[in-house]
Amino acid sequence: MIRVFRPAVVSFVVATAFVVGACDADEENPGEDLSAETPTTEAPRSALPTLDGPPPSPWSDAWLLTEGRRYREDAEFRRESMVASLRNPENLYSRTRISSYGRGDRGWDVLPAWNPTSRTLTGADRAALEAGETLDLPDGQAPLWDGETPTTARAFRELGRRVFYEYPLRADVWVEHGLRNAELSERLGLERAPDGSSPGTLLFRDIDGRDRIGIACALCHTKLEEGRLVEGRARRTVDYGALQIARADALGRTLDPEMRARMASWGPGRADITEDDDEDPVAIPDLWGLRHQSALTQAGTIRHIGPVALALRQETQFIYANHHRSRPPRVLVWALAMYLYSLMPPDQERTADDAAPEFDADQIAAGQALFTEHCIECHDNDAYGGDVVSAVEVGTDPGLSRGIARGTGRYRPAGLLGVADAGPYLHHGAVATLQDLLTETRFAEDFEGPLGTGAVVGHDYGTDLDDEERAALIAFLGTL
Repeated sequence: MIRVFRPAVVSFVVATAFVVGACDADEENPGEDLSAETPTTEAPRSALPTLDGPPPSPWSDAWLLTEGRRYREDAEFRRESMVASLRNPENLYSRTRISSYGRGDRGWDVLPAWNPTSRTLTGADRAALEAGETLDLPDGQAPLWDGETPTTARAFRELGRRVFYEYPLRADVWVEHGLRNAELSERLGLERAPDGSSPGTLLFRDIDGRDRIGIACALCHTKLEEGRLVEGRARRTVDYGALQIARADALGRTLDPEMRARMASWGPGRADITEDDDEDPVAIPDLWGLRHQSALTQAGTIRHIGPVALALRQETQFIYANHHRSRPPRVLVWALAMYLYSLMPPDQERTADDAAPEFDADQIAAGQALFTEHCIECHDNDAYGGDVVSAVEVGTDPGLSRGIARGTGRYRPAGLLGVADAGPYLHHGAVATLQDLLTETRFAEDFEGPLGTGAVVGHDYGTDLDDEERAALIAFLGTL
């Protein structure tokens, strides 16, 4: 029996800390300019450490703490890092950030730093919502953050885990509607943890003083598997488009037919969160292996030039999701980034028999040799991901790579940790199984998938393997 070890990696995101629908406008709750009424909450400046001897090694705890201070306290460093991280400065995502972030006395810099009061919805909260009740936070509840800056990497990660579960991206009327209907919430992916709580859904006091139901990162990046909650796994059961349609129908509202069809086409685990009118839905990614990836989104929009790139990605996502009304305190942003890097797949060490019981050791070894021969050029880092590749070379649906909002002409090879359980596959989630991914099918007229009839299936790698080789490669991928 071979022993298979996953690489000892530290991992969004959200990939990025991706939250479906986080950038969609809420027509019933438009953003307000509340900067005059909302107090700024931010940590005091602290002196950068004086180092005796050589600087700390990159990615060591000491280095991460130093980088965190630079991110929090050096505005020029933030601005320069943000610009350097944008692969295509001409797309809409980049132009918005270049014009709005790091502008000193204007733009997003003058937004109030918001330290919310919130809690994850409990089983009792879910029951109350299903009974038609209104939830209220007690007036004396403390905010998420006590205002003290952590002094150790471990303390940052612990605070970041709270941010992952408890910091609102925004109020969400569609998710609230789903939570009030037990059958709807179960069918559309609003899962309950073993303790009855609802990971990624919140009761929080908004910056206007109203208690609201909202969403957090954990809505899309936790998954209930075999009775336990797996952090970092994409929740591919959540159907955000169907949630929006269900609420409109319940209220007797008529959706624009084109928009209705578009939201219905997303299906579970996918949504179109880009800032343009292109139809390019994206699959929720797992958040494992971020530390080793050279890009932070499927289209390679953000170069992963260091932890500051991930922090900037998270900070600007929170700003955008909350309708430009506030920004998160940078201590909380850095804490979230440190937590995301710490995410690892469950069962880091497994035997081949545990990982792929239907395959034998010889088959797995043959698959590993095939992976080295055919796949390692693109999937060459410790998370089995790699640097961006031309979309033409990948040979799959090019829509996202060419999009006005986030297009770069490239795709990032996905990390393959836990890939056997990560379907559907590719950036658009249009490939159901690894067998399909490695099968030579192109623009099949009779293919019906999330993208419709005739959509591109798979990618241009591994499709020339025979059946025995394909089975061996899939066996090896099941051990990662």
